[in-house]
Formats: sequence, structure tokens, C-alpha cells
Amino acid sequence: MQMLPPPFDTWENTVDWLAGAPLRIVLILLAAVVVRWLVNRSIRTVTERAVERADEHERSSIEKVMDRATGANLARRRQRALTMGSLLRSVATFVIATVTLLTVMAELGMPLAPLLTSAGIGGIALGFGAQSLVKDFLSGIMMIIEDQYGVGDVIDTGEATGTVEEVTLRVTRLRDASGVVWFIRNGEIIRIGNKSQGWAVATVDLQVSYAEDPRRVLPILQRVVTEVAEDPAWADKLIEPPTVAGVESVSGGTMTLRIFAKTRPGEQYAIPREIRERAKEAFDQEGVRGPAVLPYGGTQA
Repeated sequence: MQMLPPPFDTWENTVDWLAGAPLRIVLILLAAVVVRWLVNRSIRTVTERAVERADEHERSSIEKVMDRATGANLARRRQRALTMGSLLRSVATFVIATVTLLTVMAELGMPLAPLLTSAGIGGIALGFGAQSLVKDFLSGIMMIIEDQYGVGDVIDTGEATGTVEEVTLRVTRLRDASGVVWFIRNGEIIRIGNKSQGWAVATVDLQVSYAEDPRRVLPILQRVVTEVAEDPAWADKLIEPPTVAGVESVSGGTMTLRIFAKTRPGEQYAIPREIRERAKEAFDQEGVRGPAVLPYGGTQA
């Protein structure tokens, strides 16, 4: 009868072998599962506390008041925390799985030196060949961590301006006012202008005849903006009542009057339209003359 080669030639050797490498492998796998659970729990706790501290110290009192009125920013911060946590957990899982696999291979007696050498050479080659991909990936991570913008924000990237529809680690997808969808690599974004964070300022310019007396026209505009601020349909879209700045410029037969309105994000386009409409009605009622158009584009009082 042919005997099994060592260490299975006797029952005692078999038990000793099972109590050696296989048991250590099982313990390694169990340790990896426990470590992954602890790391994920720590990441979740640290992420939540970091977002809470940032909200307390960096956000202005105006934004806090707006958060109490609407849950939009609260939902965005929750989404940001979930995204950061998911990203960190994925990285932690990859690192733990790699270390565990190498440790198990070492327990099985497999040579690791050639494998690590090949992986190092392959990593260097991949790094040179995929520099732009790594750049996009790292830029995407920083954008998410720093909360530079999120889905639904109106941003200006230099190349395109529009509403963000999707943010990934590699590209940002946004749609401009014409409906065109832009896919912009995160690593190629040099600057970002976010028009949807905190608050916005709407500038309204109204032109009247040069012959009009500002002391008569400005109180009319003040009454108009006060009515807009007190209207329930528009009050929640304003952070503070609009301000009549006064005469902005006088050119030819035209006098330009300027109004500033501090609004919630995204409302800086609707508020000026409402103010212009009401100002037109008030001017008509009070007999305020607009700049008359002359032939060849001139104006007169």
C-alpha cells in the first residue's frame, strides 16, 4: 500500500499540518474581516464628525438660517458624507484585501518576490501611461472632500457654464442653458465658479429719461422693492430686502438706476424679472418717462 507523502503519512502529522498553515490562514482571514469592520466604523465616525465641525465653523449665519427653513443643504451634506465614506471604505477594503492575499500566499509557501517585482514594474509603467487618469482621480477626490460643488449647482468651469448633473471621480457632467451636455475631466478644471453656494446678488438696471428727477423716481423704486420683499411669494427667496443704490450712470438722454437684491442661490434670475415688471407698472402709473429711441439708435429725453 502506497503511503501519503509527508506531512500526511500519519494521522499525527496531518493534525499538526492542519493546526499550522490552514489554521493560521483562517485566523488571517478572520482578522482581516474584523479589521475591515473596525476601519469602516472608524471612517464613518470620523467623516460624520468632520462634516459637523465644518458646518459649525465655516458656514455663515445666513446659511444656517436657510438650512432651518429648507432641507436642501442638509440633504447635500448628507450626500457628501456618504460619498466620502464610500470612497474611503473602498480604498480601505482594497488595501486590507491586498495585504491579506499576500499574507495567505506567504503562508502557502508561494514566492512573493517575483510577484512584487512584477507588480512594481507594472505600477511604474501604468503610472507613466495613465498620468492623466490619476490626475483626474485625485482631483475628483479633492472636489468631493472640499465640497467645491455638487449635483444641482450652477457652476462656471471656464470652458462651460451650466447645472451639474453628475459628479464622479473622473468626470463632471453638466448641462448648459442651451441643453448641451458637457463632460469635463476633473483634472482639466483649473478654476470653478459656484453660483449656488450660500447666496447670490442680483443686479437690476432700469433706464428712464434724462429729464426725470431722481428725487421723484427713486422713491417709486423703493416702494416697488418694498412690495416685492413683503410679498409672501417672493419673501422666502430673498435673504434681505432689495436696496435701491441710486443713479448708476447718465449717458446721452438716458439715466440708469441700479437696484441690488441679495437672494437665495438660483433665485438671482427670477427676482430681477419681477422687479422690472413691477417697476414698469409703477412708472406707467406715475408718468415716469423712459428713454425715447431716435433714428440710428440715438435717444432723447
